[in-house]
Amino acid sequence: MSHPAQAIVLYRFARSGHSHRAELFLSLLGLPVTPIDVDLAGGQHKTPEYLAMNCFGQVPVIRDGDVTVADSNAILCYLASCYGAEHWLPREPAQAAQVQRWLSVAAGQLAYGPCAARLITVFGAKFNPEEVIARAHALFVILDAELAQRDWLVGEQVTIADIALYSYTAHAPEGNVALDAYPHIRAWLARIEALPGFVAMPATAAGLRA
Repeated sequence: MSHPAQAIVLYRFARSGHSHRAELFLSLLGLPVTPIDVDLAGGQHKTPEYLAMNCFGQVPVIRDGDVTVADSNAILCYLASCYGAEHWLPREPAQAAQVQRWLSVAAGQLAYGPCAARLITVFGAKFNPEEVIARAHALFVILDAELAQRDWLVGEQVTIADIALYSYTAHAPEGNVALDAYPHIRAWLARIEALPGFVAMPATAAGLRA
């Protein structure tokens, strides 16, 4: 596995699951990182300098030498392509398509379910709690059934699909989404947490974990 010529700069917000996706994968790959905390409360993500890196004004962003990559899932794809063993982002077309499918779930059902539920309790977002919690459980019923059949979401080894879904699933209880009914999800979370180089996202005393 190759390494970058210099440390990769990670613009992050510590309690953002999207930021944690990138931070976790960088750590699993053993890459040198210079983290920079973005002052979201102070509006740093809306400054011209930051918008030049990510026109949507979101975290995370990475800078790898002359290359700037915004969006957590795009960052996972970039890092896997540049620095990861092939199992992280399989090139075989059917498996590559399955990984892409789960990245879409991470940007869709996960974002509008467990992530949104946590945004209410941790950040005061104005979503309808019943609606987003119901969406979270609808996703977790499917995810638990998938993980009843295999250890990882795609194929026989961990991929970036697992990393993309980990953070907001692991922290779902902070948004009042209990994981008690999903034994296969809980076992899968434990498998990810046992990977060499795993780093946790800071816990927030909110929701079911208050």
